[in-house]
Amino acid sequence: QVELVVSGGGSVQAGGSLILSCRASGNIDSTYSMAWFRQVPEKEREGLATIDSDGKTNYADSVKGRFNISRDNTKNTLYLQMNSLEPEDTAMYLCAADVQSRGLWWGYWKGAWWGQGTQVTVSS
Repeated sequence: QVELVVSGGGSVQAGGSLILSCRASGNIDSTYSMAWFRQVPEKEREGLATIDSDGKTNYADSVKGRFNISRDNTKNTLYLQMNSLEPEDTAMYLCAADVQSRGLWWGYWKGAWWGQGTQVTVSS
């Protein structure tokens, strides 16, 4: 069993920054791949960034250059540094973890462990 606890969301003005954390516990270690997603009501869940056990990262075009995914394996924690936030970034942000490296499409992560999500609201 794996538990993922997401924190760090909130409200920010456009152009601002936030950092999200996803702390993992249970039967999980540094060999897992992890990812960040976001969800807006009535829209498909969007994959934002993935990070493999070896640190290899992949980003969606919508956040490339603005967001940075990282992990601290000593703390079993995944991070998402979000800069230059835009109102279009307003969403519920979720993290996921899985034993294998996955792509950005949320469907590949259906069988993964998911965190509960945190709301990010960006005002203009």
